[in-house]
Amino acid sequence: MTQVAVVAKLTAVDGKSEDLAAVIADLVAQVQADEPGTLVYAAAQDSADVNVFWFYEFYGSPDAATEHSTGPALTKARERMRGLLAGRPEVHRLTPIAGKGVPV
Repeated sequence: MTQVAVVAKLTAVDGKSEDLAAVIADLVAQVQADEPGTLVYAAAQDSADVNVFWFYEFYGSPDAATEHSTGPALTKARERMRGLLAGRPEVHRLTPIAGKGVPV
C-alpha cells in the first residue's frame, strides 16, 4: 500500500488570519473525528507571517487522500474560506520515504 503525504500552504487576506484560523481549527477537528484514513492532519501558523498557514497531511492510502479531498469536511471548509484566502492554496502531493512519528 502506497502512503500519501501532502504539504499545503494557505494565505489569508490581510486582516482575516483569525477568521481563517477558526475555519482551520474546525476543519482539523472534523477530520480527526470522521476520517480514519487520515493518519496525520496538522496545521500551523507561520511564525514570520500571521497570514500564512501550513498543513502537513499523511494518509494511509491514495484512496484515503481522495476521500479527504472530496469529503464533507474539506467541502464545508472550502465554502467557509471564501473571501478569507488571498489566493489559491498551494498543494504538494508527496510519496513518503522515511520519517519519525509517522508509519512509513
